[in-house]
Amino acid sequence: MNRIIEANFLSPPAEEAKEKPRILVIDNNRDFTYSAKVALERTGLYSVWEENKPARAHQTAQRVKPDLILLDIAMPETDGGEVAARIESDPTLHRIPVVFLTALVTKTEARSGLQIHGHPFLAKPISIPDLVAGIERNLPAHAAS
Repeated sequence: MNRIIEANFLSPPAEEAKEKPRILVIDNNRDFTYSAKVALERTGLYSVWEENKPARAHQTAQRVKPDLILLDIAMPETDGGEVAARIESDPTLHRIPVVFLTALVTKTEARSGLQIHGHPFLAKPISIPDLVAGIERNLPAHAAS
């Protein structure tokens, strides 16, 4: 009677037990997306993906299925407004919040509650604490819980 009984007595680490909110950063500036990814992942709060080609942003969003998208407005070829419109018209992605990132406004304007194309925005350059606060303000309740 040789039976092998396998048991897992250890519970998974807390970070594995609950999936972290998925953030997709879309910006043609590779230095910015890489820095944002590293800094946000170091907080331990998020899983972060980068996309530097605006023309591929919609496909990347379909693949990643993020909980929130950080999207630069001023990009060559395809601007952030066009990318947001594609995402909003996709039935599988239209509920994902999009937060614009832009150097075209001041931090005071960004704090005023105004929106661009119906989306909140954050002013660049942005500190990591301000970026995290902006993400937390706009994450859907199910992703933040």
